[in-house]
Amino acid sequence: MAAPTQRLLWRQLTRATSRSASRSASSPCLRLTSTSPASAFARTSKASSPPPEGSNVKFWPFVVIIVLGSLGYTFLVTRRAEMPAIDAPKKADALGAPPKSTPTFSADDVTVVFVLGGPGAGKGTQCANLVADYGFHHLSAGDLLRAEQDRPGSQFGDLIKDYIKNGLIVPMEVTVQLLENAMVAAIDSSGKGEIAGKKGKFLIDGFPRKMDQAHKFEESVCPAKFVLFYDCPEAEMERRLLNRGKTSGRTDDNAESIRKRFRTFIETSMPVVDYYEKLGRVIKVDATPKPEDVYKDTQKQIAGKGI
Repeated sequence: MAAPTQRLLWRQLTRATSRSASRSASSPCLRLTSTSPASAFARTSKASSPPPEGSNVKFWPFVVIIVLGSLGYTFLVTRRAEMPAIDAPKKADALGAPPKSTPTFSADDVTVVFVLGGPGAGKGTQCANLVADYGFHHLSAGDLLRAEQDRPGSQFGDLIKDYIKNGLIVPMEVTVQLLENAMVAAIDSSGKGEIAGKKGKFLIDGFPRKMDQAHKFEESVCPAKFVLFYDCPEAEMERRLLNRGKTSGRTDDNAESIRKRFRTFIETSMPVVDYYEKLGRVIKVDATPKPEDVYKDTQKQIAGKGI
C-alpha cells in the first residue's frame, strides 16, 4: 500500500509544480528557473545547510555566561550554608520554668487541694468559707491569667493576650508557672523566694481542667492532697447561672453558653475527677442544698484529712 500512495503524492506534487510554472511563465514579472520537484528540494536543502566556515556567529559569549552563572550559584549556596540558623519560635515546654527533677514544694510542708465542679456549682462561695476558717490561700487559675495579661512588664502578658484573642487555650506551662509563682509569693512575703521548710495551704479553684495539667502540676510544683469535688445536677447549675446573669453582666451567663460550658466540663474535667477517685483522693460533696448546708457537709468530710 505504501508504493501506490507514494506514486499518488508524486503525481500531485508534479501537477502542482507544473501549474505553478505555467503561471510564472505567463507572468511578465516572474520567471521560474526550475520547475521540477527535485530542483525545489535541492534549493530547500541548500538553504537549510549549516553556515560555511568563517561565519560571523560567535559561541564564546554563551560559554562565558554559563560559566559565570554556575560560579554565582555556587557562591550563593556556600554563603547560605555559612549563615547562622534562625531560632525557631519557643515551644510550649520552654514557656515556663526549666524542667525540674523534683517538685518545687514538698507535700510535707505544703497542702494543695484541687477544687472542681461544674459552672454554677458554688466553688467560689465554698472556697471563701474555707479561707476564712482554715487559713487557706485561694488561687483561681482564671483570675491569675487575666491579671497576668494586664500586668505591665509581664513575661507572659502578650502571649496570653494573643491566645485569648485567637480563641486558643493558653499553654498549660504558663498556667502552672503562674500558680507556682503565686504560691511562692504567698509563702515567702519577703519576695526572695526562700520557701525551704515553710508551710502553706492552698485551694486551687477550677484547676486542673485536663489530665495533662494535673500531671504537670504534680510533677513540677507539688502533689495534691486530694480533690474537693462539688457535685451538682446540670439543671440546678443552669438555674443558678441564669439567675446570676441578671445582675452579673457576664456575656457567658446565657443558656447557650452555659450548656457549652457544661459539655466542656463533662468532656475535659470529669476525667480528672474520675482519675483521682480511682486513687481514693476525691471528696465528693453534694452541692444542691443551700450554701450553708453545703459548707457544713464540706467541713464534716475534710475533718479526717488533716486539714
